[in-house]
Amino acid sequence: MSVATSPQLSHRRRMLVLGICCMSLLIVSLDNTALNVALPSMQRELDASVAGMQWTIDAYTLVLASLLMLAGSTADRIGRRKVFMAGLVLFTLGSLLCSLAPNLASLVAFRAVQAIGGSMLNPVAMSIITNTFTDPRERARAIGVWGGVVGISMAAGPLIGGLLVDSVGWRSIFWVNLPVGLAALLLTLRYVPESRAPKARKADPVGQLLVIALLASLTYAIIEAPEAGWGSPLTLSLAGVAVLALVALVLYEPRRAEPLIDLRFFRSAPFSGATVIAICAFASLAGFLFLNTLYLQNVRGLSALHAGLYMLPMAAMTFVCAPLSGRLVGTRGPRLSLLIAGTAMTASAVLFAGFKAETNTALMFTGYVLFGIGFGVVNAPITNTAVSGMPRAQAGVAAAVASTSRQVGSTLGVAVIGAVIAAGVSGTSSADGFVEAAVPAWWVIAGCGLAVLLVGALTSGKWAKGTALRTAGRLAEPAVQEASPARA
Repeated sequence: MSVATSPQLSHRRRMLVLGICCMSLLIVSLDNTALNVALPSMQRELDASVAGMQWTIDAYTLVLASLLMLAGSTADRIGRRKVFMAGLVLFTLGSLLCSLAPNLASLVAFRAVQAIGGSMLNPVAMSIITNTFTDPRERARAIGVWGGVVGISMAAGPLIGGLLVDSVGWRSIFWVNLPVGLAALLLTLRYVPESRAPKARKADPVGQLLVIALLASLTYAIIEAPEAGWGSPLTLSLAGVAVLALVALVLYEPRRAEPLIDLRFFRSAPFSGATVIAICAFASLAGFLFLNTLYLQNVRGLSALHAGLYMLPMAAMTFVCAPLSGRLVGTRGPRLSLLIAGTAMTASAVLFAGFKAETNTALMFTGYVLFGIGFGVVNAPITNTAVSGMPRAQAGVAAAVASTSRQVGSTLGVAVIGAVIAAGVSGTSSADGFVEAAVPAWWVIAGCGLAVLLVGALTSGKWAKGTALRTAGRLAEPAVQEASPARA
């Protein structure tokens, strides 16, 4: 039996594989969002600056975004189960080290270890799901469940994090990962079949270095620009490195027979649209959580737990809508889900930007419900569109692009919204001052929601489907040409 794809499994075993993949996603996503509400407690214990606390988040995001595509292509080449298990070991070990960190420098370094492991989990798990659920409708439903875990973990993170911080302490956030990671590792060894691409792809070290240079310089520039200045030599130098890396990547990758990422993917309008939508949706989520956490804790004076409880309507709607979106994508395609998502996310942000919903509890909860609907609905069409139109042999790379887009979106969301709100509240500490300063930030989030709506409408129609079919044909041509001599 070929190991190019997973063998046909029973329904029960397919569900077990899906559950294992969701376990890995749960600990990765929940860890990152729960950590945000623990920052004040960590800052006090470790005697760290605000910038130091930023790096506990950004060290993880930067390493994760830089390595996702390498992990996806490596899994396609040497075996998805092998890479997935290695990721579980590293993430669990990194979590243990983080819980024992004696100082800020150690914590940042251990977060990087976590991120290396995390980069081997999300795209590889999605590739395992794609190769396990071969029926398009069944795969769409499985991706809907996957999207539900993404939304639930990211939306419920503040609630769970607040509960753990207030009751046990910030180190307990990392303890949660240990039993789940070990259980997922044992279950993977027992139930997940090995699979890999039919033809092993060669490594692309130059392409990987260019990706790291692009994402690292862009991320660092965004983080440092608010303090150093957007026109400072540091910011301009980093921006220049990012531009040069991008140009070099675009020129270099098409020349390789087996590139790290086949740029022809982006000739598919649905694939390109999914990338843009992922960036915008996760930028919205990151900005939404950032603004509300600041307002609820610093302005209303709520504890971490009570702030998480306030955002429970958002988590609840994400929980309800994510699996419904998966079924909707499976029966009617991604278009309706994307339109609903864009409309709901835009409407939520407009309530805060135009009507100052945070000053009225009922209106604020309405905004939370709308955003929960929008974010819950958006994940399934993003992931399904990113991987369903691509050859299964390159499913890991396609899933890694979608995961990278999410991480880039989260980074941009916090950086841009943070810069806007910091500039607005300078010199004022009043509640009214914060609300006024947040208005431009909410309009940025509304713009991201509108982009989800417009790009979703543009890239899910007949024209877009035609570009996907043509792209799939071009991507399949080399495999056909290689198989022809053998058949002859």
